[in-house]
Amino acid sequence: MKKFLAVIKREYLQRVRTRFFIISTVMGPVVLGLFAVFPVYIANMNFGGATRLAVIDQSGKVYDAFQNALTTEETENSDSENENKAPNPQMQRDASFGRQKFHTELVSLNGRTLEQVKRDLNERVRANELDGYVIIPTDVLADGKPEFYGRSTGDIFTRETLSDSLSRAVREQRLAENKIDQHVLREASRRVTLVSTKISNRGEEKVSSSGFTLVFSFGLLIYVAILLYGQTVLGAVIEEKETRIAEILFSSMRSFPLMMGKLVGVSLVALTQLSIWAIAFTLLAGFGVSMAAARGVPTSIPHVPPMVLVCFLLFFLLGYFIYATVYALIGSMVTTVQEGGQLAIPVVLMLVAGFYFVFPIIRSPNSSLAFWASMFPFLAPITMMVRITTETPPAWQIILSLAIGFTTVVGLVWLTARVYRVGMLMYGKRATIPEVWRWIRQT
Repeated sequence: MKKFLAVIKREYLQRVRTRFFIISTVMGPVVLGLFAVFPVYIANMNFGGATRLAVIDQSGKVYDAFQNALTTEETENSDSENENKAPNPQMQRDASFGRQKFHTELVSLNGRTLEQVKRDLNERVRANELDGYVIIPTDVLADGKPEFYGRSTGDIFTRETLSDSLSRAVREQRLAENKIDQHVLREASRRVTLVSTKISNRGEEKVSSSGFTLVFSFGLLIYVAILLYGQTVLGAVIEEKETRIAEILFSSMRSFPLMMGKLVGVSLVALTQLSIWAIAFTLLAGFGVSMAAARGVPTSIPHVPPMVLVCFLLFFLLGYFIYATVYALIGSMVTTVQEGGQLAIPVVLMLVAGFYFVFPIIRSPNSSLAFWASMFPFLAPITMMVRITTETPPAWQIILSLAIGFTTVVGLVWLTARVYRVGMLMYGKRATIPEVWRWIRQT
């Protein structure tokens, strides 16, 4: 046991004390936060000022409503949903962030042909006096198709805004001509909110829409952890082969505690860094919620039952150790980290395959497919969490899945140790599958 703990201590302290670990631990949340916030902030910025738009309204009926729609920038779907909500000045100021602004002008034909007006507007666009213009045909209220001419037709955001605003303006004009009250229509078209209640052995529970998001985030966390630290486990196993100190190690302790110690030590490094990041993100989330509440924006952190958090932790550890052990097994077979990285690609794809079962399990969480997929150790970290958040299975199934999974981890470590014992003593030769099988069978 002392030697086993010594291996864990060496593997842990050797990596925690490095500058790279300290820098990555501090900069990790900062970089991820920047990548999450900056793209949204930049995408919503309008560096070119207001979009200058000319409008040729051949129908003579739509321009005013079109201009108003561009000013308020409401889409068809938002009208009925927001009709009965009281305006919040602070929320209106927040909504104005990133809103595309338009400066419109109505262009009349005044006896000229449409082609002549288009030539004049084209010249104004080339001279940078306009960003584009819209032609509203005479039969737009029937089946006419408006046209947009602009310098940058690849700007999908401008095109979508113009399309939504024209649709709203044409709809309002059609209602006005048919003497239909728009407010009555919006009220009649208001969507119904369905409240779902889950019936379980504990009684009735309100269903949160965050279940799928929780499972997806959980699977993504395992995937990221494997990508970040799988190579570290791989490198730790290959380290002795490159430094050629395996003979000394094997003379002092058996291969199984050595391999287990290396795996646990490196994994503790990963869990330490992930725990620090989790605490940092929790504090930032709490700060963000408090700031939003102070500004009058209703925001809350989704409630997750404590039992789900416990299962989350257990299945995360299960998923991490299963795939980390496979990385260790690959490291025992290869001679370089590059070779190990290539062999590890199918292993990572097996984890991704767990997401393929998400939707069938959500639809039928108690089916035979759901049961066996949640028992298969390489898929259980994803599939069992889907069952737990959708319709919690009996406790014995959760315990059985964990037992099978951690037994698989121990078996993989034993298998890796046998391969490690022989593979570490071989240099300059890539192991073949028959050779690896022969190493495993050796006593």
